[in-house]
Amino acid sequence: MYGSALSQPSPARLDATFAALADPTRRAILARLALGEASVTELAEPFAVSQPAISKHLKVLERAGLISRGRDAQRRPRRLEAIPLAAADEWLEGYRRFWEENFLRLDALLEELKTKPKKRGRTERKGR
Repeated sequence: MYGSALSQPSPARLDATFAALADPTRRAILARLALGEASVTELAEPFAVSQPAISKHLKVLERAGLISRGRDAQRRPRRLEAIPLAAADEWLEGYRRFWEENFLRLDALLEELKTKPKKRGRTERKGR
């Protein structure tokens, strides 16, 4: 189910990735970091939560390997790390293919049923 470019993630790594992605604030932070690196202050701006709350979200994302912390003089910008996302995407791809194949079989069955002559239903008894 995994391509040669990525090694199969451990169940714990996959769990950490999906747990981190489960929160909408963390997903929004990742979306912002997809545009480029940002400081904690910059990441906290659009949210109505405290900077310590944002820092907790960042720690979850760091533990999952989804972001990393850089160093630029006094600034410690965060940046997106795409490999765990790619591994999760590849894991999900196997299930997408599973469902796609099932839907194709269902489509084929429905087409087959459309082309078969219809059987007549039971005729009603006379005299009822």
